[in-house]
Amino acid sequence: MIDIGTGDGRFVSAMASRHPDKFFIGVDANVKPLEKPSMKATRKPAKGGLKNALFVQAAVEDLPAEFDGVADEIHIHFPWGSLLGAVATGDAPVLNSIRRIASHDCTLEIVFGIDQKRDRSELERLKIPEITPIYLHSYLIPKYFDAGFRYVRAGRISRDEASMIGTSWSKRLSQNDEREIFFLEFEV
Repeated sequence: MIDIGTGDGRFVSAMASRHPDKFFIGVDANVKPLEKPSMKATRKPAKGGLKNALFVQAAVEDLPAEFDGVADEIHIHFPWGSLLGAVATGDAPVLNSIRRIASHDCTLEIVFGIDQKRDRSELERLKIPEITPIYLHSYLIPKYFDAGFRYVRAGRISRDEASMIGTSWSKRLSQNDEREIFFLEFEV
C-alpha cells in the first residue's frame, strides 16, 4: 500500500501496526514531516518500530522507479497544494505517474476537502473549479479513465466518515462545517 502525500505518516503507521503481514509506504514531497515517523519506524518492534513501514521523500510527479507496479492500494488523503491541484483537475502527468506504480487490480482512493470560501485563493491559484457532481462525472472521472483507471464510485462523505480515515488532517478538516469532503475510488 502506498500513501501519497502522507504528511506526518499517521495513516501509514496505524495501518502498518494493524496489519503486520502487509508492507506500507508513505510518500511526501516535504521531507520535514517524514522525519519523526521514519525514525519511529526504524526502532525495535518492542519500542514501537514498524518493520513493515517505509517513508520516502518524493514528488508525485517523480515517484521512484522501484515503485513501478507494486502498489495494490494507493491512498491520497486530504492533499493540499500542487497534489490537490493535480488530483482535483486530473493532471495527466501526475495521473500517469500514479498509474505507473499501480499493480493489476490496484485500488486508488482519493479523499479531499474544500471550503469554497476559506480556500478561495488557493483554489484559484491551483485552477480548481467548484466541485459538483457534473464536474466529477463529466470532466474529472474521464481524465482518470484516460490514465488507465476504472471508475468505482465518487461523491461526498460526511465529516464523521472523514474523521475515521485516521490522518491528522482528517480530524482537523472535519471540524469545519463549510468544508465539503469528496471521495473518488478507482481500480486498475
